[in-house]
Amino acid sequence: MTLRSKITGTGSYVPKKVISNFDLEKKLNTSDEWITERTGIKERRIAARNETNSDLCLEASKKALEAAGLKAKELDMIIVATMSGDMPMPSTAAFLQSKLGAKEIAAFDMNAACSGFLYGLSVADNFIKTGTAKKILLVGSEVNSRFLDWEDRTTCVLFGDGAGAVILEPTRSKRGILSTSLYSDGDMWDYICLPGGGSTHPASAKTIKEKKHYIKMRGNETFKIAVRTLEKLVIDTLKENNLKPSQLSMLIPHQANLRIISATAKRLKLPMDKVALNLDKYGNTSSASIPIALDEVVREKRIKKDDYILLEAFGGGLTWASALIKW
Repeated sequence: MTLRSKITGTGSYVPKKVISNFDLEKKLNTSDEWITERTGIKERRIAARNETNSDLCLEASKKALEAAGLKAKELDMIIVATMSGDMPMPSTAAFLQSKLGAKEIAAFDMNAACSGFLYGLSVADNFIKTGTAKKILLVGSEVNSRFLDWEDRTTCVLFGDGAGAVILEPTRSKRGILSTSLYSDGDMWDYICLPGGGSTHPASAKTIKEKKHYIKMRGNETFKIAVRTLEKLVIDTLKENNLKPSQLSMLIPHQANLRIISATAKRLKLPMDKVALNLDKYGNTSSASIPIALDEVVREKRIKKDDYILLEAFGGGLTWASALIKW
């Protein structure tokens, strides 16, 4: 049988601090009703001052390793999907490797914004298919709160912090990751971006004054493109695998906006009880949103052996991606 990769353990972690819409009402010209109606978000988690991205990674990774029955020293590779790493260099994966005590294995970061976890899943899947690695830890983790302008109601109400992790191992059964699809369009880079801090706009008094070190979004335009793109993406993914929408047991979408998620579910004729939702509690945790949601539905026993699970995401780049899994 064809060698494929299988998720053998999941884990997640969110910081303790909660900021609700009512908390934001006190600081911004906004309201719980306005935020909820447009996004579906009620609250979000914010990392403590002494919590780094790799700290969040560590907690989620420990749970995933425990679920898979593995020790960190058994890993062959660590991949961290993030756009809010500990530092520009070295990678957050390097810090995570050190904290786990997983010596002398490959460890690197990937940045595809909100699609990062699915990009990482595709890369890990291919490492396993070729036999290059047998036990991979993949983490999606973000500390978005460090890159938000808390005076800008169009962005700061959307994002939260958190981490989700999975362990991937090889299998020759018919279960596992059936397909992954990755796409991007750099012509629309400015729809969702963080302009400052790179070689284009290195940190300076000017970039700080101009608030270039905060996440920027063209919300309305992004919303329209996301709905159209994700509808096509999920239908194409199912067609490529000769599956009908009715055969899906669970849709696990990137947790960005309830209206986008509902539109996708409606296109698939999926009832909302077959859709993983947690953005009301956590907001948009970017690359962490899918693995956090996946961990929740696994631990709640909402998916079972041989269920078909579809993961899909849309984010900065612009990027979009999907993965189909037979659990």
